[in-house]
Amino acid sequence: MSRAFVKEGDDDLSAGELPERPLSDHPNYVTPRGLELLQARLRELQESRDRLAAEDEAMARQKLLEVKRDIRYYKAQLERAKMVDPAGQPQDEVRFGATVTIREEGAKQHTFHLVGDDEADVAAGLISWASPLAKAMIGAKVGDIVMWQRPAGPVEVEIVAIRYDAGQSARRA
Repeated sequence: MSRAFVKEGDDDLSAGELPERPLSDHPNYVTPRGLELLQARLRELQESRDRLAAEDEAMARQKLLEVKRDIRYYKAQLERAKMVDPAGQPQDEVRFGATVTIREEGAKQHTFHLVGDDEADVAAGLISWASPLAKAMIGAKVGDIVMWQRPAGPVEVEIVAIRYDAGQSARRA
């Protein structure tokens, strides 16, 4: 008899049916705020798992699989986390945790905060330290011109300001 006609039991649903969330190959640097956010997200997922485990609907079982997968991801991210205190960074150079103001051609300015992958939110001015813009800026000082390799083409940007404000998010200027 073909497997297509055999009803599988609830026990046959396994986490292996969902693809795992990929973990980056680069180190998982986090700001103090980023570490707190990872821990909070893991707690939320664990609470959600406990609620879903009590439900007996197909949708809840599917959601439970997703939550369990995400719990594995966040546990792995926390195990890999390397907290970097922005206060310990060289204050005159762009490094992880810096809030950097850049000027594009035409005098348009933007401010970005270099954070870990899980904390990144471009709309809020939080960019991953592994992003093309952050990679171009790392090591630069105020007044330096760096080449930002964008998908639309490279653009030169000037580093206008660098500061390290622990736990604060940047906003576009």
